[in-house]
Amino acid sequence: MHVESEEKGINIHNEYSLHNLIKHLYSLPGDRYEVKHDKGYVIDLVRGDVMVEIQTRSFSSIKGKLEDLVKAHEVRLIHPIIVRKWVVYVDKETGKRSGKRKSPKIGKPIDLFKELIRMPGLVKHPNFSIILYMVLAEETRIRGEKKNWRGRGYKIQDRKIVGVEKVISLNHPGDYAMFLPDDLEPMFTNRMLAETANISLREAGWITYCLKKMGTIQEEGKRGRALLFSIKVQ
Repeated sequence: MHVESEEKGINIHNEYSLHNLIKHLYSLPGDRYEVKHDKGYVIDLVRGDVMVEIQTRSFSSIKGKLEDLVKAHEVRLIHPIIVRKWVVYVDKETGKRSGKRKSPKIGKPIDLFKELIRMPGLVKHPNFSIILYMVLAEETRIRGEKKNWRGRGYKIQDRKIVGVEKVISLNHPGDYAMFLPDDLEPMFTNRMLAETANISLREAGWITYCLKKMGTIQEEGKRGRALLFSIKVQ
């Protein structure tokens, strides 16, 4: 591999604090940031021969890059999930800040599968691993902006970490079985998974789709019209 020296400040001002803080939480002395790879990629963090990418949003935009990099390098994907969030509004005209308000939205580890459905097969590659940071965050919103297509009258200015609740390392397809409830029946359907884990049927479908693609579970026929799954012995 050939990499050029990193450029100070490259991309930094275009990232939310959430991205930067995860980068620095994970980093060790000797790590390099924003390193140019010989294929034209910019790598978030390089540790020896290990390529580390931090993705706070959709995996779609990074899928091709990861699939290319794992062919020759060990690649770690770090993905933060906000488990609790406090929101601060800033008035666009006066700059006045509101008090912190706790968001009703609660993130959970299985939220990973909403993004992982775009590339579940990559998990089987021996050079690939995922690290989840379950974080507490503060989000600053600018009030007074024109409403966007979602009807919001604000713009997100920044997100920053105020705490880390847990870090989960996923190094092998078998590690993903941890997302299945301990009291789940040995043979289960999506509906059984949804009811046991107290999640939506849609979320259960994301999980079984990914786990099947990565070889963690296997189909065992049907119960009525519903597919039956079981955990595959690794």
